[in-house]
Amino acid sequence: MIPARGAAARSFALALVGGAVAALGLAPYDLWPAAIGGFAALALWVSGAGDARQAAWRGWAFGAGYFGHALIWIVEPFFVDAARHGWMAPFALAGMAGGLAMFWAAASGAAYALGAAADVRHAQAMRGVALIGCLALAEVARAHVLTGFPWAAPAQIWANHGAILALAWIGPQGLMLLTLAAAILPVCLSGAARIVALLPVVALAAGGIVQRAVPPSEATQTVVRIVQPNAAQHLKWDPQHMWGFFDRQVGYTASAPPPDLIVWPETAVPTLLEWADEALATIAGAAGGVPVAVGIQRRDADGRFYNSLTVVDPAAARPGPVYDKHHLVPFGEYMPLQGLADRIGLTALAARMGGYAAGPGPRILSFGAAGRGLVMICYEAVFPGHARLRGGDASGRPDFLIQVTNDAWFGGFSGPYQHLAQARMRAVEQGLPMIRSANTGVSAMIDPMGRISAEIALGAAGYVDAALPAAAGATLYARTGDRPAVLLIFAMVAALGFARMRARRSN
Repeated sequence: MIPARGAAARSFALALVGGAVAALGLAPYDLWPAAIGGFAALALWVSGAGDARQAAWRGWAFGAGYFGHALIWIVEPFFVDAARHGWMAPFALAGMAGGLAMFWAAASGAAYALGAAADVRHAQAMRGVALIGCLALAEVARAHVLTGFPWAAPAQIWANHGAILALAWIGPQGLMLLTLAAAILPVCLSGAARIVALLPVVALAAGGIVQRAVPPSEATQTVVRIVQPNAAQHLKWDPQHMWGFFDRQVGYTASAPPPDLIVWPETAVPTLLEWADEALATIAGAAGGVPVAVGIQRRDADGRFYNSLTVVDPAAARPGPVYDKHHLVPFGEYMPLQGLADRIGLTALAARMGGYAAGPGPRILSFGAAGRGLVMICYEAVFPGHARLRGGDASGRPDFLIQVTNDAWFGGFSGPYQHLAQARMRAVEQGLPMIRSANTGVSAMIDPMGRISAEIALGAAGYVDAALPAAAGATLYARTGDRPAVLLIFAMVAALGFARMRARRSN
């Protein structure tokens, strides 16, 4: 019994380490072979398990290692005020990694069970195929359950590789399915079937060839000034510093020659919109007739607060159209189950950790001569659906995407780069350029192929004037969304389920 327990512990530890290695595929490392090798190892560990329960534990360990490494940045917000909140950091990381790993545990256990009913000679192949389908289904669930959290999805390993171009056709769920197939099929199939295993590998490799063959995106005559004040989070709202950061942005705004549009980051104005007349007049005066998009907080007549973006009217020095963030960060911008929190005495905690109301949904705003842009505030760029117009939207297709964010919350290592990678994916999916202004970086102009044409480095203060790339044609993904990929995933898992039922009847 003791040797058996020792072997189980070793396999658990190996899976944990394997998951952490697989996370090297994500930014800032961008070592996609590590992710491919990690998922291949997971397939062998799941297939070689003694039963479905052991397979689930190995899947959980792999997921915990993967998410624990990928989401290490999640401790950063707790150290903004370390004396009060620092003790929560390890619990937050462990809870997030362990919770997300439950999706992969369920997928691994289900994959083992689906393959167990197959002929013993083909069990490894069936379990490998089942793991592809079940992991893909688990990732679809992770992107939607409890408002969703698709950060660190397997498709994100291709952000700095030509395979990112596949997003325009099959979207992130389709690319995730292709990625899992490329990793798992070569180690699970044998004989002539390995020819099939090479197809997804070839498809992903072709992306790099295609990307090199695609010429640079055509630039428009529109020049956008992207502003990055580099306001450290622990100083951002300090009364002794916050107006200094504001003045820094005003100085960048006034620099000559004037562009066609100026973009400030999320919550860049240190006062509520209702009290910002003087601040907006200062911004308009510095802009000299150029519209300025600024992140700002506002409060409505009912006392609800919103995380918003407004376009400062350059003539009237007043707010123009306003967009209110609609997909809020749980615990950071609102308290889930607020009524329950009130009843058990967590009202003060909820007030410290947020308190925004959600806006009505995605909105296209006019940015003067620059055109029309679909706005996303920070976290919203993590979700592919928020960059995609819903069917029947009479306002039509925007000219560009615009994201304002405060990545100072994410620290200075992996979080900001992973967030940038996801912004690049949104541009490719929609065939639209993206203007990205981040408080501490990385601010960037991104073309419809996901390439960065101009940027301000992480941790730098400054601005960059960049030509707005021309939009590409509407992509297939922009028209269909995730429906084809999700239907394929469901069909794949359903077919495996029917095969299992038939095998049980025949036995």
